[in-house]
Amino acid sequence: MNIGIFGTGIVGRTIAAKLAELGHNVLMGTRDTAETLRRTTPPAGGSPPFSAWQETHPQVRLATFGDAASRSEILVNATSGEASLKVLASAGEKNLGKKILIDISNPLDFSKGMPPTLTVCNTDSLGEQIQRQFPELKVVKTLNTVTALIMVNPGLVNGGDHHLFISGNDGEAKVKVAGLLKEWFGWKNVMDLGDITTARGTEMYLPLWIRMWGGLQTPMFNIKIVR
Repeated sequence: MNIGIFGTGIVGRTIAAKLAELGHNVLMGTRDTAETLRRTTPPAGGSPPFSAWQETHPQVRLATFGDAASRSEILVNATSGEASLKVLASAGEKNLGKKILIDISNPLDFSKGMPPTLTVCNTDSLGEQIQRQFPELKVVKTLNTVTALIMVNPGLVNGGDHHLFISGNDGEAKVKVAGLLKEWFGWKNVMDLGDITTARGTEMYLPLWIRMWGGLQTPMFNIKIVR
């Protein structure tokens, strides 16, 4: 499968590496490929600059946002929340088309340091903003409630016995994405919350998630629904 991933940070790299390992053709989208390859400052989290990372992952190719969108069947938004709408706009509505967009982004504002606040909440969400701006796109919000390593390997926590959430307006797209999450990464429990407005709940969970990270001193945890 041809998969386009917007964003070259830790989340995008983690998803790209796993999908390439599974044999998919992965394009990572960036605004300026030459600038991204010249960059020497590592992203937050301690991973190497992109050029050094790509040397160890040569099967993952770098492209502009537009090329990544036009040449891919499934799209993944792994950009920072404050950049997501601009990134998708630069990819081009024609290139995005009616494709499925797996939206992992969260509307976090780090401008005043830690802990971050939310740029949108309560009556709206970033997932909804993306869907409104690109009405033909099939936006499916998921994976945004766990750290990157758990996204691609849920078995790292409690043997994979915990829950992931999914939101979106297109029922067929949600079924497709839920299947891919199980096939690609081994997720056992994917809970459909409803339409894209339910992304408000998973995005607003992030302030609590960050505080639990601080209390546990590790991001390696998740929610299990018990009833």
